[in-house]
Amino acid sequence: MENKYVIFKIENEYYGLNIENVQSIEKFQNYTRVPNAPKYVKGVINLRGEVVPILDLRIKLNLNPKEVDNNTRIVIAKQDELVIGLIVDASSEVLEISKDNIDKPPTNGDDEYQEYIKGIGKDKDRLVIIIDLEKLLE
Repeated sequence: MENKYVIFKIENEYYGLNIENVQSIEKFQNYTRVPNAPKYVKGVINLRGEVVPILDLRIKLNLNPKEVDNNTRIVIAKQDELVIGLIVDASSEVLEISKDNIDKPPTNGDDEYQEYIKGIGKDKDRLVIIIDLEKLLE
């Protein structure tokens, strides 16, 4: 179970979240803005009766914002008791990546978003950036 990742796309990169942290993948839906929230927190959605905050992963990772389109998804993720929605450009599949195929992320020390990265997974001809959900949500 621990080597299975839900893969999604942001810009032209593939990202992965441990499948144990992912509750579901939802189509993008309207949200309610939250006043005075950090820029990357878009607001909250009502997900089957539960209020879930959603954050724009592009902004959190220092990428340019993008208009929502038909491929935009909200990955509903769970860390301990916290449930959160992550807005991604598109979701692709569930992938098994063995530990041997995951390298430590490159460190150049000054990239703020580096700390959110657990490792870089190698799958055939592409790289998957494994996100550390716990650090992302701190």
